[in-house]
Parts: sequence; C-alpha cells; structure tokens
Amino acid sequence: MTSVKKLFAQLSRRGPHRVLRGDMAIVGLPGLVYTPESGNDLPGVAFGHGWLTHSRQYRDTLEHLASWGIVVAVPDTERGPLASDRALAVDLETALAIISSVRLGSGAITVHPERLALAGHGLGASAAVLAAGDSQRAKALAALFPAPTGPAVLPAAHRARVPALILAAPKDLDGITSNALALRNSLQGDRVALRTVPKSTNRGLAEGFSVRKRLGDGSDHSKTQKATRAMLTGFLLAHLGGTAVRGKTAIGDPTYSDFADPSVAIGKLETVDPAGVEIDTTDPITRLLRS
Repeated sequence: MTSVKKLFAQLSRRGPHRVLRGDMAIVGLPGLVYTPESGNDLPGVAFGHGWLTHSRQYRDTLEHLASWGIVVAVPDTERGPLASDRALAVDLETALAIISSVRLGSGAITVHPERLALAGHGLGASAAVLAAGDSQRAKALAALFPAPTGPAVLPAAHRARVPALILAAPKDLDGITSNALALRNSLQGDRVALRTVPKSTNRGLAEGFSVRKRLGDGSDHSKTQKATRAMLTGFLLAHLGGTAVRGKTAIGDPTYSDFADPSVAIGKLETVDPAGVEIDTTDPITRLLRS
C-alpha cells in the first residue's frame, strides 16, 4: 500500500488526464466546467469562488482536479461587492444538476449522480455549506479557508450530514475573516476534519490578478495552493472516486481513504481539535487591526 506521504506528494502534481474546458452558459448558467478528456460515471464537484473573484482565478486548481479525473463546475455569478451567499448556493446546486444530467465534452464524458460534492473558497465556502444543508445530491463538502457571511450558514452546516473537510490558515480559525472553527463545531459526525495548512493565507488560493490583490491582500500564494490542491484532491477521490466492479459502481476509492480520516496525519497539515482551541475574546475590530 502506498504511504499517505507518497500519495500527498503525487496529488500535489498534475494527474494523468488531459483537461478540457467548457462553458456552462450554453445551458443557462454563467460559468465554466473542467473535465478530463473522457470517462463515464466520473465524480463531479461544484466549486464556489471567493468574494470579488471569478472562475478564471481558480483555473490551475480546477484543472488540477480535472487532471485527476474529477469534473468541476464553477458558476461565474455573484462576483460583485454585494454578492449573495444564498444566491451562489442555489447556483452551486444548479451546477451539480447540470453536470450530472447531461453528457459533457463531445458526449464522451458523464458524471455519476451519486458521486457529487460541493466545495468553495471564502464566500464560496459558505455558499457550499448553505447548499450542502439542503442538497439531496452532494455526498461530500469541502470548505476552503471559509469566510463568515450570513447567519444561515451555521444552521445549514448543522443540517448537512455529509463528510466534510475544512482547511484554514493556522492563525485564522475564528474571527472577522474566518469561521472555520464555528463550521467545525456546527458540522455533525465523525467524518468531519478541520485541518490547518502551514504557512498559508486565507486568501492565497485565488490565482493571478484580482482587485483584492491590487489592494495588498496577499493573495496568490503558491504554498497555499499546492497543499490545498493535494488535500482536496485526495479528499474528493476518497469519497467520490472508485471504479465499476462486475457491473456495479463503487463509490469512494480506498487508495485515498487516509484523506477521509480526520485522525490520520496528512503531510504537514495539522488536524485541529476544537476542544483544544482557545477562543480569542478580543473584539473583531481589534483583531482585524492587529492581523
């Protein structure tokens, strides 16, 4: 059996599949879809972008997932300063319906309706949680450096009954820029993990130019992106991967089962025990000024 350390190193690099890109606007939803060149009954994920960002700023991450055989749809809605997490959540669920009900590419690509997940970054992570709270399709949830948005997010997390992965910066678990700890406490079950990515920033997953980067927010951080891509890929393959055996489709690839186990150490990522976290009671404005 390949060690988790070796698997993590493999998953930090592009996978074996050539990647195709398509436009979801032709079916009524602005956004992009990334797929491997071919494949039937593939896993699929709807990905929510961060505040004041758009799909192109996650291209390398989304292509990375597709290169490992995962179809990824990213709506290009709710991109303005008054973006709605609720509206984006609706679009994420719509994206799952689209990729799981139509043939993609030239018709050689299909997504299995039981191999679907929701994921997102920042604002998009909260939207993914909102969608997961009511979704009948999603079988897994990944909240990447989640940002607090509206009051409905934590109740939705409590309703979600799916395996979940939360990634956060080590010093940004709770406060005005992160609700990672609150999400961990709201999500139910023993298949939920809050892990910190070493030397990461909560806005570092977005790639290239952005308004926020121009304002000096420290985005586009290669270390954040590399570790996040490896962990996210392993988590999704663990829950959604697999191959057809004797006419039956197995859901979940046991090769990557360690990525689904909160108790297993994954590289230098640390699993956070919520009970052991000391809550900072300083008011949010003071915390923001000193960060």
